[in-house]
Amino acid sequence: MSISGAEERESFQKFYECWIVEQDHHLQELISASRAQHETNEEQQERVLRPLIDRVLRHYDQYYCAKSRWTKQDVLSMLSPSWRSSLEDAFLWIGGWRSSMAFHLLYSKSGLQLEEQLADIIRGLGTGDLADLSPSQLSSVDDLQRKTIREEKEITEKMAKHQETMADSSMVELTHVVTELMRENEMGGFEEERVEGTLAPKEEGLENLLERADDLRKRTLKGVIDILSPIQAVHFLIAAAELHLRLHEWGEKRDSLNNGNGNGNGNGNGNGNGNGNGNGNNS
Repeated sequence: MSISGAEERESFQKFYECWIVEQDHHLQELISASRAQHETNEEQQERVLRPLIDRVLRHYDQYYCAKSRWTKQDVLSMLSPSWRSSLEDAFLWIGGWRSSMAFHLLYSKSGLQLEEQLADIIRGLGTGDLADLSPSQLSSVDDLQRKTIREEKEITEKMAKHQETMADSSMVELTHVVTELMRENEMGGFEEERVEGTLAPKEEGLENLLERADDLRKRTLKGVIDILSPIQAVHFLIAAAELHLRLHEWGEKRDSLNNGNGNGNGNGNGNGNGNGNGNGNNS
């Protein structure tokens, strides 16, 4: 990576760290609001909760706008983000969360709240939260889920086809030519330019696919929120933030422990190896 690319990567990492802190602040606001507004009517909830919901959605928009800018500078870093833990990275779909996960999250939280308040529901009392989804809401969610899965599948298939271009004739020819030139110690500026020229459209394709995936993520989130009542939207946003923040924390702790174990083994073999292993794991 170029020096400017490394600087861009570090800059986005700082942005992301600040964004995470702000997300936690929003989470605390959402939890407080959910408890304060639980017994109020929908008109009051709309007036009080809608500004908070809009503020949280703008926070997500800020993330995707910033990510889009940095993607144009270094798409590879956005697809393999060093600011995420190994646990998070293992479950990424094209540089972020899989759009269809929003529906699994919604149904999981709805089911948990249903179990918690089953007695009230049996007595015919409305809960107002995600356990109280109406038939029309469930139908709308189902329609959105089907549409999202179709688009998600299309993007996944396009990514698979684009990944296959790494073994197309231009790449196979170029890798052979460069290998022969290296054997003869004849690598020069022309070959380097040719390598960059061949890889450039590969990166452009990745950039386009990442933009499509992020756009689907944004539309899915907003689509779900539009279906829900204000108090239901607050509960959904709470569940989304809790899942994201806790996974991030757990993943960082696991990485820290794994890196610590690696350093311990390295130090037993020698200081030089221990330092090398530690730096490699933290990069």
